[in-house]
Amino acid sequence: MRLPARKQKLIAEINITPFTDVILVLLIIFMITTPLILQSNLRVNLPGSATGSPMQENRQISVTVTNEGLIYLDDKLTSRKSLKAEISRIHRDNPGLEVILFSDKMVRFKDIVNLLDIFNELGIKNLNIATRTE
Repeated sequence: MRLPARKQKLIAEINITPFTDVILVLLIIFMITTPLILQSNLRVNLPGSATGSPMQENRQISVTVTNEGLIYLDDKLTSRKSLKAEISRIHRDNPGLEVILFSDKMVRFKDIVNLLDIFNELGIKNLNIATRTE
């Protein structure tokens, strides 16, 4: 005696577990890489500080001085004269301008003082020097 064969129901569901796994992996990758993209491509060896605080996201520009004495204004190579003119123009448009100075720890102090003189002459009140927290 043979029992009649039952027809199996066709399962028409989509399994979204692999899709969810892929989305979560992409989310983690983007969360890790986004801060790296937003950081400057210039690498300087910052001095350490025990009392440093994180940067605020206001209208700010960054001035970077490398160990070789090169000056960059927001990742663009510049000279002292053009730096002064460009910061003066930006400061006129935005009086609350914040300048963040990134300097290699091996840069001569004389070069840093020259930059500080430029900022003081232009009336920059919001000046921060970037450090690495220890």
